[in-house]
Amino acid sequence: MNNAYASLKAALAAAPKCWAVTGAAGFIASHLVEELLKLDQTVVGLDNFATGYRRNLDEVRQGVTPAQWGRFTFVEGDICTLADCRRACEGADYVLHQAALGSVPRSITDPMATHNANVNGFINMLVAARDARVKRFVYASSSAVYGDHPGLPKTEGVIGRCLSPYAASKHINEIYADVFGRCYGQTAIGLRYFNVFGQRQDPEGPYAAVIPKWIAAMLSGEPVCINGDGDTSRDFCYVLNVVQANLLAACTENPEACNRVYNVALNERTSLNQLFTQLRDQLAPQFPKLAGLQPVYREFRAGDVRHSQADISAIRTALGFQPSHNLSAGLATALAWYVASQKPGANPAG
Repeated sequence: MNNAYASLKAALAAAPKCWAVTGAAGFIASHLVEELLKLDQTVVGLDNFATGYRRNLDEVRQGVTPAQWGRFTFVEGDICTLADCRRACEGADYVLHQAALGSVPRSITDPMATHNANVNGFINMLVAARDARVKRFVYASSSAVYGDHPGLPKTEGVIGRCLSPYAASKHINEIYADVFGRCYGQTAIGLRYFNVFGQRQDPEGPYAAVIPKWIAAMLSGEPVCINGDGDTSRDFCYVLNVVQANLLAACTENPEACNRVYNVALNERTSLNQLFTQLRDQLAPQFPKLAGLQPVYREFRAGDVRHSQADISAIRTALGFQPSHNLSAGLATALAWYVASQKPGANPAG
């Protein structure tokens, strides 16, 4: 663990704060809730279970002490309802806004639903946080904001044209956060996530992320499908790196670090072909039938960016961010959960 994050965790444990976490039953936010509770913080979670699951909160409860769990209050509500946002923000020192409808394909299929949750819901949370006078509003943006700009690695100040309604919604979030800073003095920090993976990531459904989806396919003996030629690359980021970035952003005392957006990733590129090989090879010792598995290639997917890689020098310098897990270490840590999460009765590797 790097010195900045270690020092922050010690400070929080010594002087607990109150946190509002939206999307608390979701993949990333449930890890935020768990980390905060382990640091003896008071946490209010907001979720409507549109994409989150009660089982994620059950896992959080199992991972903390009864006393720590007692510091958690859950509000079943919707960010599209301002009153629910106000309930979550009441008394909060910090807001970690993770709730959204993710997925590029989902947004292309239903742009109105994406806009309603990701834009209207975002404004509701900004207003609620402003009126509750929270110290810091940290929100999840996305690498999708970079759109069609070809430059690598991606630097925060240079973006292209959005390639999907989802990307547009996240770009609008950044604009509104900046406007609220100018108009109301609200302090916000946006985090552009790059292909986050880890425990509690949903392997099911048409919008499942690639890592849990492929692991599920491998373990059930189904084809592993790669969109395009497999040379498409991503900067895969383990979820605990994202947790670190959120807490550092919320608590930074550097005024020049605020009202900005930062990449959250590793500054590494992994092609889909390389990812397939790594997953297969890490699973093969436990499931020998996977040793010779080959992927199935199909058409490129509309709205997808060809290559993605993050320059993380800004977040390193401004917030002291230092990734704790690279792709290999993250997969090694998460793989047991991915395997255990498969449906009972599945037939690993056919």
